Amino acid sequence: MKEIFFVTATNTDVGKSYASEIFLEKFAKENKKVGYFKPIETGVDTLPQDGLKLLQIAQTLNPDFTPTINEIVPYQFKLPAAPFVAKGNTNINIQNLLQIAKNLLNHCDVLIVEGAGGLMVPIEKDYFMIDLIHEFQKQLNAKTILIAPSNLGSINDTLLSQRALENYKIEYKWYINLYKDKESFEKITLPFYKEYFSKVSYLKR
Repeated sequence: MKEIFFVTATNTDVGKSYASEIFLEKFAKENKKVGYFKPIETGVDTLPQDGLKLLQIAQTLNPDFTPTINEIVPYQFKLPAAPFVAKGNTNINIQNLLQIAKNLLNHCDVLIVEGAGGLMVPIEKDYFMIDLIHEFQKQLNAKTILIAPSNLGSINDTLLSQRALENYKIEYKWYINLYKDKESFEKITLPFYKEYFSKVSYLKR
């Protein structure tokens, strides 16, 4: 059975690429052929660094995964900004992205899709990353993984992101990337999570 997992986060620099790497390794250990797809990457100078790194990891874990970097990252923009700003006059074809994902599944059992920025990062004026995730769920039955940070203030961002996913009727699992304020997390943030959620999961190898 083919599966797609869309990795998103509460904001930028929260750990989507790190999470994608962990899930590639996790599924490979389960003897599944893995693949990787990053529809949009901004801040690209010559090559998309995040996409290239994760493509190389996927190919190490699954030598049958043979697409090129331009197939893995079809939209590459130089300006390190939200896709709507970075793309200029370029039209981002959503249906084309969905078709690429389908094609990539021919090379793997599990495809990890990495978003750009947080859920409300604009792709078009009135089309956001969460809309793309919704399309992946609706058309490709993709499952969503939300990565949350551990720093002071993360409770607000995490709950807002979860409410947004729920409003879109997007099913998701969420994980805390314990990398900021590690020393104070258990005292400052974890008590609320333990009280509010039945289970708290961490992003870890």
